[in-house]
Amino acid sequence: MVSRTVHFLVILVFLLGLLSGSPLKGQVRDAGLWTSASFEVKVAKKLTACIAQELRFNENITELGTAFTEAGLGYKLNKHFQLAVNYRYIQKRRTDNYYSFRHKFYVDVKYEKKIKPFQIQFRSRLQDEYDDIGRASDGGIPIYYSRNKLSISWNLNKLFSPYISVELFSPLNYPRTKVFDNIRTMAGVDYEISKHQKIDLFYMIQKEVNVSNPGTDFIVGLGYAYKL
Repeated sequence: MVSRTVHFLVILVFLLGLLSGSPLKGQVRDAGLWTSASFEVKVAKKLTACIAQELRFNENITELGTAFTEAGLGYKLNKHFQLAVNYRYIQKRRTDNYYSFRHKFYVDVKYEKKIKPFQIQFRSRLQDEYDDIGRASDGGIPIYYSRNKLSISWNLNKLFSPYISVELFSPLNYPRTKVFDNIRTMAGVDYEISKHQKIDLFYMIQKEVNVSNPGTDFIVGLGYAYKL
């Protein structure tokens, strides 16, 4: 089973390489590492609460580029639809090596459909972010984004669930770009340690588009989740 999972992930990573396309002249490229831990608890029949911490390293994994803590609530409407609201407190490293303090609020609508042995999920997110309130000339001006993500996972067995996803970022109040300015393609695998614990290992290509000097990030991620 492990061998089948590895083969499946190799194919997915190859597909991600095709989706990312060839690098453009003058494009900025970087390697990163994202690590996270989350805790989720059921507070009512259809209501859950979650808190998470994430560290994102960039500059070829030599410095901490972003750290954030977030908390939110999720509500299951029925077996297909879910709603979630979250707040994220962010510290993002600037070019002068100081950290920018940011606040992000977002609302998710998720749709899930099982077609054995696969599970398909579509998530639509509306978010707004406030940067450096009171510390910069443009601080406190919200930046709105619409983010749409399609994921397909394969329920290989009770332990392993490989998956692939693609996400598009569409700015809503930024005149510099058109339809979208960022694409994330990802392949990974979820491993069930126990009934309450899970590990997520993934590889992601994050690519800026429709901007000057676009950047491409090649990211390895490791996440731990505990669910009561």
